[in-house]
Amino acid sequence: MQRITSKENEFMKHIKKLKDKKYRDISNEYVIEGIKLVAEAIQEKAPIKQIVLCDDCEKNEAIPKDIMYEIAKYECVYVTQNIFKYVSEVQTPQGILAIIEKTDTNTEIDYTQDMIVALDEVQDPGNLGTILRTVDSIGLKQILVSKGTADAYNPKVVRSTMGAIFRVKIIECEDLRQTLKEIKKHKFKIAVSSLQTENTIYDINYHKKVIIIGNEANGVEEEIQEFADEKIKIPMLGKTESLNASVATGIILYEYVRQKRG
Repeated sequence: MQRITSKENEFMKHIKKLKDKKYRDISNEYVIEGIKLVAEAIQEKAPIKQIVLCDDCEKNEAIPKDIMYEIAKYECVYVTQNIFKYVSEVQTPQGILAIIEKTDTNTEIDYTQDMIVALDEVQDPGNLGTILRTVDSIGLKQILVSKGTADAYNPKVVRSTMGAIFRVKIIECEDLRQTLKEIKKHKFKIAVSSLQTENTIYDINYHKKVIIIGNEANGVEEEIQEFADEKIKIPMLGKTESLNASVATGIILYEYVRQKRG
C-alpha cells in the first residue's frame, strides 16, 4: 500500500495533468471519480490501473464495505484529505477516484444493431455525457462522434454518463461524411434533425437508420444534410423552436423504443 502526502509527488502531478485532453491521449488514460462510478467500473470490468483513496474516507467508512472489499483487489494509493481535494474535479469529493486505461481501439462499426447514433460536432460536455447515457439506456452499444465533438473522456462527460462510458463504444470519425457514406453501403439510411422539413420524428421508421444529432448552435453540417435520406424534426406546440441537444436526442431515441416495443 502506498501513501502520498505531497502535492509534488509525480503520481499526483500525473493525475492533475489527466484533466487535459492532449495528456489523456498521450497517456491513454482518463480519471473517474465518486463511489458510484468506481463501483460501476469494477462491475463492468473496466481496465482500472490505480484507485486513489482519501485516508479519512476509509476511517469514516464513507465507502460501503462490499465496495471496499472489491477495491482491495486493485492497486490502491492512499492520500491525505488535502491532497485528494487537490486532485479532485468536484466541489464535494467523495474521497475515491480511479485511473482507467483507454483500451477501446476497435473502430469497426457494428452493423448488426438496427440503429446508429452519430454526433456532428456536439460541443457541450454535459450534452455528450447525457447522450451517451441515453444511448446506453435503449440498449445501443456504440456511438459515432465527429472529430470536432467534445472529448468523451473529459471529466464532466464521464460524470454525466453515470457509468454508460464503460458500456458504449465511442468511435471517433476522422471524416464523418465519409464514414456515413460507407455506412450507407450496408443498407442503412441517414436521418438528420432539421427545422427545414415538415416530417416529424413520428413519420419515419427507425429500422436500419443512422440518426445524426447536430451542433448546438448550427445543427447538422449542410453537406451531411444534403446527402441525408430523411430530415426530421420534433413537433412543438409552444413558441420554442429548438431544444437542448441531449433533450432532443432523448425524445428521438424513445420514439425508436416506442416503435420497437410496438
